[in-house]
Amino acid sequence: MQAAFSPYLESIADGIKKLIAILQEDYDYVSVLSTDSPGFAMRFTTRDTVVSESTLITERGNVVRVRKDGLYSEYAFNEFDPEHPEETAEEVKTILSRQLEVLKATGSKVYETEKLSDDPCVLRKEFETQELPETADIPKIIDMFTGMVHKAKEMEERVVECQASAQSTHVSKMFLTANRDLRQSYVASECMIAPIVSDGEKTEYGYVGLSGRKGPELFSELPQKLEKAMKASLDNLAATPVEPGEYEIIAAPEVAGLIAHEAFGHGVEMDMFVKNRALGKQYIGKRVGSDLVTMHEGADAAVDVASYAFDDEGTLAGDVIEIQNGILNTGVCDALAAARLGTRPTGNGKRQNFEHKVYTRMTNTVFEAGDSTLDEMIASVKFGYLIEGGGSGMEDPKHWGIQCIVQRGYEIVDGKLTGKIVGPLIITGYVPELLGGISMLSNEVKVFGTGACGK
Repeated sequence: MQAAFSPYLESIADGIKKLIAILQEDYDYVSVLSTDSPGFAMRFTTRDTVVSESTLITERGNVVRVRKDGLYSEYAFNEFDPEHPEETAEEVKTILSRQLEVLKATGSKVYETEKLSDDPCVLRKEFETQELPETADIPKIIDMFTGMVHKAKEMEERVVECQASAQSTHVSKMFLTANRDLRQSYVASECMIAPIVSDGEKTEYGYVGLSGRKGPELFSELPQKLEKAMKASLDNLAATPVEPGEYEIIAAPEVAGLIAHEAFGHGVEMDMFVKNRALGKQYIGKRVGSDLVTMHEGADAAVDVASYAFDDEGTLAGDVIEIQNGILNTGVCDALAAARLGTRPTGNGKRQNFEHKVYTRMTNTVFEAGDSTLDEMIASVKFGYLIEGGGSGMEDPKHWGIQCIVQRGYEIVDGKLTGKIVGPLIITGYVPELLGGISMLSNEVKVFGTGACGK
């Protein structure tokens, strides 16, 4: 079935259009993003269950963006009477005029930005799903997850606890201007299970997560991943410290994704180019990786929780080839940063919610496939590690340094796995050198995960 667009947003659409028409008497650009996104989030341990439906409250609202004299301003509101849009219009004009008074009183310099394009476009997209979070069988989901965490504790005597989580959100967004009417509806869901194990001296955990542009039906795939999560936990428990140094590594898909996210996610978010806070700005058209490296970024580059029809500024989703055979083509960009840089937005303008400003943010950042198998990769390594279990990462865009924490590595000697496990591991280095050292790429691309960046 299709994820039906919000009846509430339908009911206020004409009123929002009238609001835009009124504001256009005073401003030369006006847009409104309206959201209505019910859903739920759950957390489980063997001792308790926490269920939250707060997204139903926090994700219903609007944000208006206007431009006057080269300055963009925004105002968020969640109370709106579509029969009397003039009331909201007066409120918007009053608040924004006060902001201008503060700028003048403090002598603040205004960064003048070109008027955003308002090319005509009408789009309505309702993505497919099997279930909706607002009609899901919550008791059945609770029973399934409760059963999983208790089963994990019964599977292995070294399990001291097991944690799991699940969340699902039905996202409806409407972006309106004088010439654009964009409406989309989809469901995004995530789940995870993490057994916590101890040998009496050391405590570790491993996890398996799933995500997708799917409804709560996604959760039924998790029980079959429990054994994999248990193995990850026990392998982490068995891991010994690694001797610091330089090694050949094979990155499992989640680690390759972590590297892509940190290296060519944050490093080429072009709002940092505006501030001259990203070294990547100097590498456009230059080599940043080996000939094998081609990297895509965009809501249309793959299908997962970050896949949508248009971003929060009304730019249609894209599939940007950031790196082509090792050469950096471009970064990703929100609309205002694009206007300041004299380039085109890429569909990466994202808000945490309607009350927060837009940032250039990643969607799906993935390497293109190569032509090597995993067995061929292992056979090619004289001494190194197959590394698994994404932890966390960070990057300094200004100097293009990267650091990724990985849970474990499986030792490879003379092209064979020895059975020895080391961990945790920290990968660090200069991004062009790291990507320049890529010598083999898998012939298979996998897109999966447990959600989005916490930036």
